[in-house]
Amino acid sequence: MDRNVNKAGKTSAIVSYLTIVGALIAFSMNMEPKNEFARFHIRQAFGIHLLYISIAILLGFFQNIYAYYGFWIFSFVLWIYGFTGALQGRKTIVPLVGNLFQKWFKFIQ
Repeated sequence: MDRNVNKAGKTSAIVSYLTIVGALIAFSMNMEPKNEFARFHIRQAFGIHLLYISIAILLGFFQNIYAYYGFWIFSFVLWIYGFTGALQGRKTIVPLVGNLFQKWFKFIQ
C-alpha cells in the first residue's frame, strides 16, 4: 500500500479506535476524500465498539464476574491489536471477527 495513502488516513484511523463517538467522527472525517486505509480501520473499530456494547449488555443479565472479565480481556486485546495496526500504518484484521466486520459494515464508505 502506498505510504501517502496511509499517512492521509492515519489520523482518521487512530480517532476511530478512541470511542464509538470517535468512530462516528472518523467516519465523517473520511467522507471526502475517501481513504481506503481509514475506511478499513473505521470498520474494524466500529465493530469492536459495537461488539463490546452488545456483549456487555448481554452479560449484565447474567451477572457472572468471570465471564465479564474474560469478555473484557478479549475486547481489550482486539482493541489493542487494531489500534497498534492503525498506529503502525498497517491494515491488520483483528482476530476471529475482523473479516466479519469488513463484510457487515460495507456501508462505511
